[in-house]
Amino acid sequence: MRKGYFVTGTDTGVGKTTVSCALIRSFSRLGKRAAGMKPVSSGGDDAAHLASAGGLELPRGISCVYDLPEPVAPHIAASHAGIRIEMDRIVHAYRTIEADVVIVEGIGGLLVPLDENHDTSDLIRLLGLPVILVVGMRLGAINHALLTADTLKSRGLHLAGWVANRMAPEMRAFDEVKEAIESRIDAPLIDVLPYGGKSLIDLSKLS
Repeated sequence: MRKGYFVTGTDTGVGKTTVSCALIRSFSRLGKRAAGMKPVSSGGDDAAHLASAGGLELPRGISCVYDLPEPVAPHIAASHAGIRIEMDRIVHAYRTIEADVVIVEGIGGLLVPLDENHDTSDLIRLLGLPVILVVGMRLGAINHALLTADTLKSRGLHLAGWVANRMAPEMRAFDEVKEAIESRIDAPLIDVLPYGGKSLIDLSKLS
């Protein structure tokens, strides 16, 4: 039976791609046929990074359904490009992927609008996937992590676990911040990534 996970973050630039690539490598190392998908991209090359993580090679139109050139919020980038992001098209592309595990990387944070009526949380619901939350460990991390976790819960979405990603070589009170989040989120801490990330994720705590 195919499994899938949706990787979202507490903000943009917190390491979703790093974690997604590490998840693909980790599942592949276990002998799973793993694939990465970035349904919507705006002004970045995240989909290319997912494709180079060693998982299954997917057609570009499947691995990245909407590859928008402008580095702004996706609904704005789509409007400027004269197109509309369609949820059904993304869901269809996801369902065509033949793999043991599919890692779907979101864009920005959980409530980033994708069109006039849908945001990332709606896409997660339509795909029916559990969520892995990447927490950028920097000033404000506790608030951002708890807000995101509460929003996931209020919208009936399952948080399978979270990853603490160190955003700088040093962070004041790193352990205390991590423990504050861990004690308040009803989901396991899957792994802690050092500054610069790492190639594999410990999957043993992933629910």
